Amino acid sequence: MGTAALTVQLSKVDRERLEALADATGRSESLLAAEAVSEYLALQEWQISAIRGAIVSIDREGGIAHAAVRGWIESWNTDEELDPPKPSRT
Repeated sequence: MGTAALTVQLSKVDRERLEALADATGRSESLLAAEAVSEYLALQEWQISAIRGAIVSIDREGGIAHAAVRGWIESWNTDEELDPPKPSRT
C-alpha cells in the first residue's frame, strides 16, 4: 500500500496531546495520526452506509418515506409549510 503526505492544522492542545501520546507509546506522531484518520474514516463510512441502508429499507418496507419527511422538514417556517407526512401502506 502506498502512502501520501498530508499537512493538517491541529490546535496547540491537540498537537501537545499527540506528542504526549507518541512519547508514551513509543510510536511516531505520524503513525498515530494516520491510524486516527483511518479509524475516523471507517466509522464515518460505516455510519453513512447504515443510514443509507435504513433509508432504503424504510422506503421499501413501509413507514414514512425519507423524501416525504425531508420535504416536510424543509417546509418548516415557510409560508407553505406542509402537513406531517403519513406512513405509507405496504
